[in-house]
Amino acid sequence: MSPLEHRFLLNAGRGTGAFFHLDESDRERLSVEVFSDEALRTSAIEGEILDRASVQSSIMRQLGLTYDRRRIPPAEAGIAELIIDVYRTTAKPLSESMLFRWHRMLALTRIADVGKFRTGNDLMQIVSGRIGAEKVHFEAPPSAQVSSEMNRYIEWFNSMISGTGLALLALTRAGIAHLYFESIHPFEDGNGRIGRALAEKALSMAVGQPLIAGLASEIFEKRKSYYAALEKANREMDISQWLTWFAQIVLDAQQHTLEKIEFLIAKSKLLDRLRDQLNARQQKALLRLLEAGPKGFEGGLSAGNYGKITGASPATTTRDLADMVQKGALIRKGERKHARYSANLAALE
Repeated sequence: MSPLEHRFLLNAGRGTGAFFHLDESDRERLSVEVFSDEALRTSAIEGEILDRASVQSSIMRQLGLTYDRRRIPPAEAGIAELIIDVYRTTAKPLSESMLFRWHRMLALTRIADVGKFRTGNDLMQIVSGRIGAEKVHFEAPPSAQVSSEMNRYIEWFNSMISGTGLALLALTRAGIAHLYFESIHPFEDGNGRIGRALAEKALSMAVGQPLIAGLASEIFEKRKSYYAALEKANREMDISQWLTWFAQIVLDAQQHTLEKIEFLIAKSKLLDRLRDQLNARQQKALLRLLEAGPKGFEGGLSAGNYGKITGASPATTTRDLADMVQKGALIRKGERKHARYSANLAALE
């Protein structure tokens, strides 16, 4: 087993164990956050910017949680449904009907072939550049070949997971699954989003349980190199560089998800330790700071921020902040007007 595959399995175990150490409310909060980020980012990679509040509301509805009754646009509702369906169908074999269902969820109203493989006679190409000087980055098989190619893909995908096909480790399976699907490009639109969903499914099936990997969020941050790596792999017979690139993306995504889980655990411990020790103003400011996530406020919490959050006078702000530092709720860096504060999570590790 390669070091990257070994790290993936260790991280998967750490993530699962840490996730179930969270209390129910924190598990729900983390799930909504990661799933929402995945839905938003996998869409943004394709240039589709969705409304975060609508996506979160739809994710919560899909998970059976309490949600606001806002009207959710089809695109936000559809990608949320897709993300949750991938998570819930981990143990089910891939099928043509599953792929068609996912494609319909994407609410792609601008294309003719919704919920079925492409049928047009035009070449399926990825191009860039001005008219007359286009650069072809990739050309998929003709539409007439898509059905037979996808039959082979689905058979390969399921045999890889069931153990009846060539034995491949988790990162290799998922990397090939994504590249293979993108090479066929079976749909008129939506291939990237479904291809990334298939990579998530392959990772989950490889470890025998649903994973919250955060793959699309990581790819979004590195999308330029993502497209370059895909193009290079589609032009060459040797895909080892693609697999190495993809494996590192998965590991980075796992690490960021682990950091979110560890932050929630440390946050719960900090709030438990400070129970009944802070006044209402201090509690409000600390909760606002923690809501900002592992990195806290950009540049740290200042006295000015504290005053705006709580409505406290400068003198009261100074006393409150000094008291929170003394009680171990906050860590201070800098002095006087340059002082900045962060939540004291380090002592709880």
